[in-house]
Order: sequence, then structure tokens, then C-alpha cells
Amino acid sequence: MADSSAQRITQGALMIAVFSVLSRLLGLLRDRLLATHFGASATLDAYYAAFKMPNFIFNTFVLGALASAFIPIYIKLKNQPNKDESLQLSNRVLNILVIFLLAVALVGSVFATQIVPLIAPGFSPDTSVLAVKLTRLMMFAIVIFGASNLFGSVLQAEKRFTAYAIAPVLYNLGIIVGIIILVPWFGIIGLAWGVLLGSLAHLLIQWLAAQKNGWTYQPTFGWRSQSVKQVFKLLAPRTLGLAANSLNDIITAAFISRLSVGSLAAFSLAINLHSFPINVFGVSLATAVFPVFSQAFSLKQHDDFRHHFSRSLRRILFYVIPMAVLILVLRAQLVRVLLGSGSFDWNATIRTAQMLGFLSLAMISDSLIPLVARAFYAIPDTITPVLASGASMVINFVLLLVLQPWGLNGIGVAYVIASLTNVCLLFWLLGKRLGNLGTANVVAGVKFMVAAAGLSACLTYLTLQLVAPLVNMHTFWGIFLQGLAAGGVGLLTYVFLTSWWKLPEVAFIKSIWQSVINLWCRYVSRTA
Repeated sequence: MADSSAQRITQGALMIAVFSVLSRLLGLLRDRLLATHFGASATLDAYYAAFKMPNFIFNTFVLGALASAFIPIYIKLKNQPNKDESLQLSNRVLNILVIFLLAVALVGSVFATQIVPLIAPGFSPDTSVLAVKLTRLMMFAIVIFGASNLFGSVLQAEKRFTAYAIAPVLYNLGIIVGIIILVPWFGIIGLAWGVLLGSLAHLLIQWLAAQKNGWTYQPTFGWRSQSVKQVFKLLAPRTLGLAANSLNDIITAAFISRLSVGSLAAFSLAINLHSFPINVFGVSLATAVFPVFSQAFSLKQHDDFRHHFSRSLRRILFYVIPMAVLILVLRAQLVRVLLGSGSFDWNATIRTAQMLGFLSLAMISDSLIPLVARAFYAIPDTITPVLASGASMVINFVLLLVLQPWGLNGIGVAYVIASLTNVCLLFWLLGKRLGNLGTANVVAGVKFMVAAAGLSACLTYLTLQLVAPLVNMHTFWGIFLQGLAAGGVGLLTYVFLTSWWKLPEVAFIKSIWQSVINLWCRYVSRTA
């Protein structure tokens, strides 16, 4: 049981991580195109502000909340003799969700004129008008994403991760098409049409995959069904927790909108860069292990639960600790190389890099939150994470008020402290709930990871200084070569030290690499 579960987690995490990397690379291309075309401008401020209300609704009622409430109940029904009940549950939740989100989208679209000034009170009248137009279109993307995420939850519960992993890639491709093709045709409103196009592609691939796995549509609601009631009972507190997180984002955006033009764009671009390793390592591994958490707790295999938790925790830390320190050291090079072209000038680079420096300090905590939260959802306990999210939201709001004179730097400090508060509370409360979390094993490995990351950071910084006089720092290729050389030295240092100390995570990476090679060899032999 443990070996097969570990294999499924590894395969699922690998699949999600690979496509997450591809999706994030496309996301970087998307952001580079946005920065090149619009710079850190009022137009890009309006675009990112237009995402806030749809994201608030979607993140609150669907993303994370749906999977955390739906998957444990779905798996429980699948383990019963009458497996058709799990199919009925998915259809009932789908139908209820789509109707609810459609009604919310219509209301949000009608009242966008009143909503946008609340989100961005510091915008000029012209920027607010543009944000309203974009918001009205983007509101309907939440209906499409709602249905898509229901299919994604079904696929996760069935441990079918391929289409689930590919869907974000298609979403980013849709936005890129919007920037390259639709904006020249329709103007800035083409960005919103690109979001809708990407969301449709996100839905289509997961719907087709669910059908291939045996899912069929049924026009049923079953409001009074016991399983539906259980899902929405678990969904309610999780929704409150996500509402706190999303409200946090809106409050932060409101504060940023009062700063200079382009501040919201700089913050949003930095957040996207910050999210790259979090989604690739933290979210992918947490997503893959969640069904195993749920099954282990359902079967009362608490030792397996703790084993998978501590091992997944170590693996996330193994990847994210060096990424956090390298991004901190290389933040200016990263921003300039990835975003610095066209209308994205040096001033925008400095502001974005400063924000990325602060966010890198929260990278480890932000990467652990998805794993610890899913441990609670599998118990199932969706209330406790709400308390942690609420506490971090209050702290963030107070700090935003106190640190207003610091501008974007104050926003960064508030974000870091709120994130650390959230993850510390989650760990403390999970420990009180489950007792031993395997922390001795985690600490034993983390001290080596920190030491290796610290030395790699020092050598990375030293390499930056040594290479700078050898290249033209006023050109793209000069900055690129400087960052590449320094990052390569830092990464090789970390890999060498952790291999020398024989950390099991290194052996895990080697086994994954060998699996990839074996799969490729089999594919080549079959097609030869």
C-alpha cells in the first residue's frame, strides 16, 4: 500500500510539475508580452485590477475550496459498493455550481461600475472605465472555470493527472493569443477575450478526459442528497477561508492603487514570478498527495498519513529553499531578463525587483501552506485553515495601515509577515490535532538544506560581482550571461553539497530522472 501510494504520488507530482513548469514558462512569456506592449502603465494596472473581482469569486467558491470539499466525499463514495453515487455527486455539484456562478457573473457584470472603484479607489477616471470594461467580460470566465475545476477535481480523485496538469498550459496559451492576435483586432479589450479563450480551453481538455475516464453528464441536482449536503457543509468554512485570502488581495490592491501609476502592475508581475516555484513544487506535490491523505485517513492508516506528510514536506523544502535564496540574490537579473523590454523601462524593473526581493522571503511559507492546508482538508477539517487565514488577513491589514509611508516596500513587508503567520498557525494547530508530524525527520534534513542554500547564495553573489566587469551590463545579453553564470554556480553548489551529504531527496530526483529516461526509451523503441 505504501509503495504503490508513493509511486502514484511521485508520478502525479511529476506530471503536474512538468506541465506546471511549461505553464509557468508560458506565463513568463505572457507577462513579458504584457510588459513589452504596455509597460508598468495605467493600462496594465486596469488589466490586473479587472482580475480582482472575478478572482475573488472564483478563488472563494471554486479554486481549492471545491477540491478540498469534493474529493474526500467522492473518494468515500467510490469505495462503497454502489459506485454510481460518486458519478451522481459530481453531476449534482456541477449543475448547482454552474447555475450559481452564472448568476454571480451576471450580477458582477451589471454592477462592475460600482465594484471597480471599491477595488482600486486611487485610479484615474479613464483607468477605472477601462477596468470596468475588462471586468464585465472576465466575470463570465468564472462560470467556465467553475465547470472546469469540477472536472479537475474528479480527475484528481481518480488519480488521473494528465489533463489536469495540461489545462493551465492551454489557459496561458489563450491569453497569449489574446495579446498577440486579439489586441491588434479589438484593442485592449482583446486581453479579456484572451482570458475567455484560455478558460474555454482549460474546460475542454478536462471535460474530454473525464468523459474518457467514464464520466457522463446527468441533468440532476439532488439538493437534498446527503452527499451533496456533506460537500457543501465542508465547502462553507473553506469558502470563508478563501474569501479571507481573496479579500486580502483586494485590500492590498486598494492600497497599491493609491501609489504611483504602474505600482499595481509591478506588484502583480512580481507576484507572478514569485509564484513560479510555489506552483511547480509546492502546489504540484500537495495536489498529488491530497487523495492519498484522504484515503489514508478514511482507512484510519494514521501512520501512513504522517509518513506521506513529513516526506512531502521535506521534498518541498528541498526544492524551494534554494529557489528562494537564488531569487533573492538574482532578483534584478531575473526581472530585467524576463520582463525588461519595450515599454518596460529601468524604473519599472527596479520597482518589480524590489518587490520580488520581499516576496522571496515568503516563498518557503507560501509553498508549505498548500500541503499543510490539504492535510486539514483530508481529516476532514476545513474550519481550522479559516482561522489561520483570518488571522493573517487581520495582520496584513493592520500592517498595510501602519506601513503606508513605506510605499511598495511596506506592502512587501506586510505580505511576508502575514504569510509567515499563516503557515506557523497551521503547523501549530495541525500538531495539536495529530500529535507527531514527523518533525524530527524534517529538521534532520532541513539543517543541511539551509547550510547548502546559504553557501550557494554566497557563491552566487560573489559570481555576480566577478562576472559584471567582464560583460556589458547595459545590454540584455550581458545581464543574461551574468545571471546565468551566477545562478549556475549557486545551483551546482547546492546539488553538490546535498549529494555529498547524501540527502534522500537527491536519490528521489535521480529515481525520477531514471524513470523519465526509461519512459523515453520505451517510447523510442515502440516507434522505431
